[in-house]
Amino acid sequence: MTAFHITQVTSEQDCSRCFAVMRELRPHLSDASAFGAQVRRQTRDGYYLLAAWRDEQVVGLIGYRIQENLMNGRFLFVDDLVVRADERRIGLGARLLDAARQKARDANCRQLVLDTGLGMALAQRFYFRQGLLTRSIGFYEQLAAEADA
Repeated sequence: MTAFHITQVTSEQDCSRCFAVMRELRPHLSDASAFGAQVRRQTRDGYYLLAAWRDEQVVGLIGYRIQENLMNGRFLFVDDLVVRADERRIGLGARLLDAARQKARDANCRQLVLDTGLGMALAQRFYFRQGLLTRSIGFYEQLAAEADA
């Protein structure tokens, strides 16, 4: 089994190589160039994307941003965490979370925070095993139709 390494995605070429893996988590993403454009926009707003590579293939991703608010102080928020389906259960998700934890420590964050869907029982079980605890339930209201967004 070949080892993997984790690097920050900075080039458009590497970003395009992430699309298929991100689509496993975000199946509504249908266009690789639109995905790249969105990642570039989010990057300007403080989003970082780390990719786990096995050989020359992206096998996992974690997207995060450093934020600060009155409730959490300075924290790292995980937007996206996905491991390619055929690469799961070998510890890669834990390694990606560990990489985000280190980024949080390096940025003097007090906490690592993430959300997951209520129906994502396997993800929730994974997060509990990783030492993350539930503290709240999130609410949202859609203000614009998808076509308007």
